Amino acid sequence: MDADVIVVGAGLAGLVATSELVRAGKRVAIVEQENGQNLGGQAFWSFGGLFLVDSPAQRRLGVKDSFDLAWQDWQGSAGWDRLDGDHPEDEWAQRWGRAYVEFAATEKLPWLREHGIRFAPVLGWAERGDGTAGGHGNSVPRFHVAWGTGTGISEPFADRAREAMASGLVRLHSRHRVDGLIVENGAVVGVNGTRLAPDDAARGIRSNREPIGAFELRAQAVVLATGGIGGDHDLVRKWWPERLGTPPRSMVTGVPHHVNGRMLDIADAAGARLVNRDRMWHYTEGIRNWDPIWPGHAIRILPGPSSMWLDARGRRLPAPGLPGYDTLGTLKLLRTTPDLAEFDHSWFILTEKMLEKEFALSGSEQNPDITNRDYRLLIKSRLGRGAPPPVRAFRDLGPDFVTATTVRDLVARMNALTDDPILDADHIERQIRQRDAEIANPFSKDQQVIGIHNSRRFLGDRLTRTAKPHRLLDPKAGGLVAVKLHILTRKSLGGIQTDLESRVLAPDGSRMPGLYAVGEAAGFGGGGAHGYNALEGTFLGGCIFTGRAAGQSLVARL
Repeated sequence: MDADVIVVGAGLAGLVATSELVRAGKRVAIVEQENGQNLGGQAFWSFGGLFLVDSPAQRRLGVKDSFDLAWQDWQGSAGWDRLDGDHPEDEWAQRWGRAYVEFAATEKLPWLREHGIRFAPVLGWAERGDGTAGGHGNSVPRFHVAWGTGTGISEPFADRAREAMASGLVRLHSRHRVDGLIVENGAVVGVNGTRLAPDDAARGIRSNREPIGAFELRAQAVVLATGGIGGDHDLVRKWWPERLGTPPRSMVTGVPHHVNGRMLDIADAAGARLVNRDRMWHYTEGIRNWDPIWPGHAIRILPGPSSMWLDARGRRLPAPGLPGYDTLGTLKLLRTTPDLAEFDHSWFILTEKMLEKEFALSGSEQNPDITNRDYRLLIKSRLGRGAPPPVRAFRDLGPDFVTATTVRDLVARMNALTDDPILDADHIERQIRQRDAEIANPFSKDQQVIGIHNSRRFLGDRLTRTAKPHRLLDPKAGGLVAVKLHILTRKSLGGIQTDLESRVLAPDGSRMPGLYAVGEAAGFGGGGAHGYNALEGTFLGGCIFTGRAAGQSLVARL
């Protein structure tokens, strides 16, 4: 044997599984198609948000949370409905969902601290929901940002892998692309595939796919930690669900090019059961990166609650199409409205004051204050005057931003960003004035305005994420800004079905000896722990939780 365990994929889930294994003295072969500079995978590029329940940070800010409330929110968001038959698609997904919420409410924080992960003094309120008590959304703020953003989560595990490489417990087979699983006597005993030509491309840069040979590796078990399909737009369209309407003709990309889901079909061919492949998570607030790293590289705006959201024809979106409330609910609005099918974009209109206070950008490279653990810069950029430097750079250099002092000039510049000038300035100004009239009314009937006032009740939002309510046409608000928003590919919510030890299941419900799946490849547990919706801060956490389960199970069994 070449190792005790082969881990396919050097992202966060694979590194967490590796960490558990090497701590027990097991030998691990990590097989990764990219070069060694890519340890940590997508997690490295992330904002680093983690879902925690009843944390010290919540309590300090007056947030009352509990397992019962979080589990109610998770179930309302997940909406698991594939529970019929002998081996339902959602059977294990539902179990993983509950187990994860229990983890987030108990062991998760001390376990993270034990592994060197700390948190920034930032607590966010993501996915505020569809407006119903039992439906989708977080009832309270739960989005805890790691100190170091995504690097603060991925690098502690990458460092442990590097230390284990130096000691000989881990061997990294970089530039090795797995093409098949070796199955003997019904058990998975290894992998085979193609050696790719060396490529010293920087992290995230698209690398070559030139074959230079073949390889085969054998072990007692194989862990699949290979991610989802977000980098392959054709696959996204293939699995796009009818419930979300017409697939977009054009999208922007929120993950590196190599995130293409190849291993899912390879596992399927070897006998693994794939479930819920039509469940996916894509953002509607994508903006093209003025300084891209990978092809089609885009960034998601993490919006505060105040921007006015218009569809491609210039009509204000109804609830739940409010900034920061319901990601897939908004996506459904934009893709199922009949006269919007030909358009793949929408718009934010806001003021400079809103931009300064409310715009955050997802991604480690877009948050140098937190990524570099710089408290002075954090205070200056988050609490000082003006927009944070990365936001300012997108406003000034980004191809999707326009500014003006009047609605008529703003709309003319918005129309210049599309093939046809279909936006009507009079119609848009009328909607702005209607919205502005509600801002002056503390007893507003406007759901967005009600939400702004509710957000300001939370100290964290009032300090860093929600501008003081004001009119869009207030001359003291610094002028108008419009942002053209694109659909940004991100996550697969379904995948390889696994039990609570991350062991892969066959279509008949039996375990496949020797095969494990973790992270996004496993739908973050069971082939769909999130169900139809995510509460945010749960993707990195799902990678950690499933990788930990696989590693601990293998340590006990080998």
